[in-house]
Amino acid sequence: MPVNLNLAPATPVRGVTLATLVAGLKSNGSADMVVASLTETAVTAAVFTQSAFCAAPVSVAREQLQACDGRVRALLINSGNANAGTGQPGIDMANGHCQALAAALGVDSGSVLPFSTGVIGQLLPDDIMRSGIARAATMLEGAEELALPQWENAARGIMTTDTQPKLTSQSVTINGQDVTITGMAKGAGMIQPNMATMLSYVFTDATIGQDDLNRALRESVDVSFNSITVDSDTSTNDACVLVATGVGEALHADHPQWAEFMSALTRVCSDLAQAIIRDAEGATKFITVKVTGGRDTAECKLVGYAIANSPLVKTAMFASDANVGRLLAAIGKAGVDSLDASKVTVSLGDVVAFENAGIAAGYTEERGAAVMAREEIDVTVDLARGSAQATIYTSDLSHDYVSINADYRS
Repeated sequence: MPVNLNLAPATPVRGVTLATLVAGLKSNGSADMVVASLTETAVTAAVFTQSAFCAAPVSVAREQLQACDGRVRALLINSGNANAGTGQPGIDMANGHCQALAAALGVDSGSVLPFSTGVIGQLLPDDIMRSGIARAATMLEGAEELALPQWENAARGIMTTDTQPKLTSQSVTINGQDVTITGMAKGAGMIQPNMATMLSYVFTDATIGQDDLNRALRESVDVSFNSITVDSDTSTNDACVLVATGVGEALHADHPQWAEFMSALTRVCSDLAQAIIRDAEGATKFITVKVTGGRDTAECKLVGYAIANSPLVKTAMFASDANVGRLLAAIGKAGVDSLDASKVTVSLGDVVAFENAGIAAGYTEERGAAVMAREEIDVTVDLARGSAQATIYTSDLSHDYVSINADYRS
C-alpha cells in the first residue's frame, strides 16, 4: 500500500484530448497505450534520461522535439515494453509508429513524440502497436476534450509496477483568469532520475514561449523529480514533458505573476515526485532527508543521496532501527571535500542524535526508535560549512522490494 498518498484532485486542461486503451502489450490485460492529441497552438518542452543506454523512443523523441521547435501535436505512450536495448531496429520501429499515428491524426510525422516503459531488451510487437494506434485515433475522433475520466484512465495506462495512478492539479489566477496545471506520472522502481523521472506529463493551458517553457521545466524538475530516489537506478526511458497548450493567458519569465505560476508548477511536479516515493516498490516508509549548511547545493545533494541510497540505512528504516552509525557511515562516504565531521549534526525528526563528534547528550535509542517507527521519517543533517541546502525524498527497503524485482519478468 502507498504511504499516505493523497494527491489534490485533477482538472482537465484545455487543448489536450486523451485516448487510453488495452492494446495487448501487457499480459494482465490492463490498459497499456495512451495517446495525447494536442491543439495546434501547443508548445512542448521535455527533459530525458542521461543514460548511455537511452531507449529508442528517447532518441527519437529528443530528435523530433528539437526538429519541430517544440510544436508537438501528439504524444504516443505505451507501457509493458520499454523498446530499450533494441538498437537501430528499435529506433526504426519508434519512427514508424510516430508516422502511423501522424497519418491517422492528419498531422506532420515530425510532431509526434514516442514514449515507452516496461521490460528492457525487447522490441515492441509491431502489429499490436499499429493496431492500437489505429484504434486510439478512432477514439480521439469522438472524445470529449475536458472529460475527467480520460485523464484518470491515462494515468492508469502509463503504469507498470505502480499500485496507484498519480494524477494531480493546481490552478493559479493570471490576469484575472484561471490557469490550470495538471500532471500525471508513473514510477515505483528503477528511480533516481537524472534530468527527468520515469515518465511524467504536465500540461497547462497557459500560453508560454519555448525558451521560458524550457526554463520553467528545468527549474521545477531540479527540486522535484531530480530530488528523489528509490534504488539509485536511473531508467533507460526516463522522460518528463511539459506542454503549454496556448489556449489561455499569456505568460513569460518577466510577467509580474510568473513566480505564482512557477510555484504552482513546482507544486504539481513535487507532489508527483513524492507520490512516486510514496508508491515505491515495497515501501512502508516515506523518508525526507534534508541536508543544510553546505557550501553549495551539489554537495548537499551528494550527502542526501548517500543516505537515501544506502541499503543499510534503508533496511534500518524498514526495521524502525535507530542505527545512527549507518547514517554517519553514509555521510562519511559521500565524498564531500574537507568535511569536518566534528561539526556535523544529525537529527531524527526533532531528536538530535549526533553532534560535537559524538552521540548527542540526552539521546537514547528509545527516542530515536520512536521516530523511526513512524510512516513518515525526517532525517536532517547540518554540515555546518555554508548556507546551501537540499532535500531528497526516498523510501525504505523491504522484503517486498526484492520480491517484486526478482519476479518482475516471471
